[in-house]
Amino acid sequence: MPTPQIVTPASALAPKERLIIALDVPSAAEAQKVVLQIGDAAVFYKVGFQLFTVAGPDFVRELASSGKKIFLDLKVHEIPNTAAAAVKSAASLNVQMVTVHASGGSKMLRAAVEAATSAGQTQGKDAPVILAVTVLTSLANEDLPEIGLNVSAREQVVRLAKVAHSAGCGGVVASPEEVGAIRNAVGEQMLIVTPGIRPAGSEKGDQSRIATPAEAIRSGATHLVVGRPITKASDPAEAARNIVNEIAGAK
Repeated sequence: MPTPQIVTPASALAPKERLIIALDVPSAAEAQKVVLQIGDAAVFYKVGFQLFTVAGPDFVRELASSGKKIFLDLKVHEIPNTAAAAVKSAASLNVQMVTVHASGGSKMLRAAVEAATSAGQTQGKDAPVILAVTVLTSLANEDLPEIGLNVSAREQVVRLAKVAHSAGCGGVVASPEEVGAIRNAVGEQMLIVTPGIRPAGSEKGDQSRIATPAEAIRSGATHLVVGRPITKASDPAEAARNIVNEIAGAK
């Protein structure tokens, strides 16, 4: 088994560091506007396919140089050599987390972890945490047979989390519904990053497996990814602060 990535436990993180705001917007200008509106109410941002495709690595570098932490959510799913090369490139952008698909298998996951570790050593800084994406939160149990999976979402998530753990990944991405089962399967060391977070009263949107911030934290999540409930709020900074306070109060 590869040497597992060393991650900062949730107990050592400030509540603000456990909130990741999803910059799922169509332009760098709009993303910059959101970051400016939120100000010091948040420190961690997700850059995914939509924004990275239009704004590219330059925006990521700019965000990193402003002191923000970055979750680069590109969900790499490739042959091991290509996945490793992608992770190496991502590490050069000074990001803290990079996603790969757990369904790419253990060889790909190990290659990604090794590339992240090597890049960190070369650059003389902490390696980005490799997060293995399990089952997308937009998928419900009834959707899985269509893609050849005759198990529940929870069973598939736990199976993939075990693969990621064995490959040395520092964490996984899963819905709040599976956090407890993941903890039972892999222990307390891995990060569990949960999208599908909806504060009480928020619209469900296109997510199927969701929870409130407090519910996710109580179940064992280390980080919460929240997009529209913050970025579409009339006061994004206040919305972010409210979720940070909910994280802080969750026991």
